[in-house]
Amino acid sequence: MSDLNQSEDIYIAKQELEKKKEKMAKDQVEVAAAEKKKQQELHYMHCPKCGSQLVEIGFRDVMIDKCTGCQGVWLDTGELEQVIKDKSFLNNMLEIFK
Repeated sequence: MSDLNQSEDIYIAKQELEKKKEKMAKDQVEVAAAEKKKQQELHYMHCPKCGSQLVEIGFRDVMIDKCTGCQGVWLDTGELEQVIKDKSFLNNMLEIFK
């Protein structure tokens, strides 16, 4: 085999390897996205404590999540601050956890 043919074979092999790496990276992104979607579908609007459905209820102009099973109340980011705008016991408690 001549040096030219060997160089061409090496070049082609490197190109094929790069394509395979790119495809693997793309496949990994797609698998991760599919897994994230699956997890979201399994857990979205389900109680983290008992797994029952959550329903949104209005409280002080904030939509909070309430469990239909254990009656627990769950707050999304920033909702606690909205609920306890006044200087009350809960507001003081919030300062402890910051």
